[in-house]
Amino acid sequence: MSFLGLPEPNAEAKEVFDDDLAELGFVMNASRLWAYQPSWQRRIFELLGTLVREHDLTYRQRGILVAACASAFGDSYCSLAWGSKLAAATSEETAAAVLRGADDGLTPAEQAMAVWARKVARDPNGTSGSDVSALREAGWTDEQIFAITVFVALRVAFSTVNDALGARPDAAYRSLAPAAVLEAVTFGRPIED
Repeated sequence: MSFLGLPEPNAEAKEVFDDDLAELGFVMNASRLWAYQPSWQRRIFELLGTLVREHDLTYRQRGILVAACASAFGDSYCSLAWGSKLAAATSEETAAAVLRGADDGLTPAEQAMAVWARKVARDPNGTSGSDVSALREAGWTDEQIFAITVFVALRVAFSTVNDALGARPDAAYRSLAPAAVLEAVTFGRPIED
């Protein structure tokens, strides 16, 4: 599941496991890893949830942001999970394109958002005022640009913990992820056996 052993789950971790079972039918390897500090995982997702609500980020937009940033820095786990969610919100082909760094099938505003998410994930010190201007030209306000940047940064932080500690994508993604998404994720840790 990861480089760490499985901790003895407390009541909060068991709640996370139950949520996974109810939503997915299995307990995610990431949830098992975060069982070391489930309150930290909960707080990260509460913060992300607040950001999403306050800035009206749609499920589709969140899928684009996570798929773009996770694939940009080579995180196979979130790429498979959110690539699958993005495929459900758009199409297999659109999700696979975003994972490969192409933005066919996205609106101009979504394309600008995906490009920005990749830049933030790959090289935050390499961004420029012209990158922000491109977001403005695509219709994003400064407040929204700040929000999507924080969203991407929090997702990168979450994924970095998973990746650094060896969390592998769950075996269930072999059948849950659409074929085009599976084919697009050629990076990161392999799906568990």
